[in-house]
Amino acid sequence: MNVIIIEDEKPAARRLSRLLADLNVEVSTMLHSVEESINWFQNNEHPDLIFLDIQLSDGLSFEIFDVVEVHSAIIFTTAYDEYALQAFKLNSIDYLLKPIDDEDLEKAVKKYQLLKPQKKQLSLDFEDIKKLLVNPVEREYKKRFTAKVGQHLKIINADEVECFYSENKGTYAATKDGRNYLLETTLENLETELSPKTFFRVSRKFYVNVNSIKDIVSYTNSRLKIKLNSFNEQEIIVSRERVKDFKLWLS
Repeated sequence: MNVIIIEDEKPAARRLSRLLADLNVEVSTMLHSVEESINWFQNNEHPDLIFLDIQLSDGLSFEIFDVVEVHSAIIFTTAYDEYALQAFKLNSIDYLLKPIDDEDLEKAVKKYQLLKPQKKQLSLDFEDIKKLLVNPVEREYKKRFTAKVGQHLKIINADEVECFYSENKGTYAATKDGRNYLLETTLENLETELSPKTFFRVSRKFYVNVNSIKDIVSYTNSRLKIKLNSFNEQEIIVSRERVKDFKLWLS
């Protein structure tokens, strides 16, 4: 299987390559921009499978396919879960939200291996997807959650939550009044329930509410540290793989 990675963050590309190596999948090439990718496709045999970041340093990766006709299978890698993921699911092998989870990666690779003989299922309609990027489908996100407090159910409005976090296999909502509530859900489930305009997953452990951020400071290894208005029980660190996407989200 001939596999390439198109990802402008070199540490993220190297990490993905290591995760794939653990699955006995060898990456032949790593590309980092639209321009570099176009040049490469024009001069090399196209791969079986592409791991494709959506936002590259010099534009959307879809611009590659405006110039070069590519018939490779694609697995999207993205931090933008608002980017028409339903279209990605229907038109590509799979999508992986950053930071990429090794179990999700293994499932995506297995899915590709199962679908590989069925060539008709590997086609992509980039024009339809690009339209959805510009005019994303409006959807409703969860506005409230419930938590059991003794014999009672506490209703928690989403806009009251400063952050969601995982600890000891539990998922908690930390509210603006300094309380922490155990929820019957997971951070993975929250990916489709939280409004991406308000909440961002800064690491595998934390989702933060943009309206509750008090300060952002530089941290070691090119990471960022977030301070919220009330929550101070744990450090909230933006993982290195998510720093660029976090900055884009803020803007």
